[in-house]
Amino acid sequence: QAWFEESGGGLVQPGGSRRLSCTSSRVTFSRTTMAWYRQAPGNERELLAHITDDDLPRYADSIKGRFTISKDNAKNTVYLQMDNLNYEDTAAYYCNSYSDIPGYLSNWGQGTLVTVSS
Repeated sequence: QAWFEESGGGLVQPGGSRRLSCTSSRVTFSRTTMAWYRQAPGNERELLAHITDDDLPRYADSIKGRFTISKDNAKNTVYLQMDNLNYEDTAAYYCNSYSDIPGYLSNWGQGTLVTVSS
């Protein structure tokens, strides 16, 4: 069983929005700093945003002002609200615990694919 399960991806037009969800049967989000990452074909996995156990969010410059990370501790779910999407946002999106070096992490889920296309 994967540690993390992502959902909510799909096809979206430029300028559109999607909300991604992440849940875990192994990690308690109320006690963990969680993060969203993405990986486009041929690229390294990129840290997008993280949110601390006490709900402090931080964002990478590439998505700051367009994406919002949040969580619901009662549901043990982390969300990524993505607005004003563009072609460069096309990628597989993953959640995991926070690290500024994503290559250090393990236990990745399958991710959810977001395709931005007109």
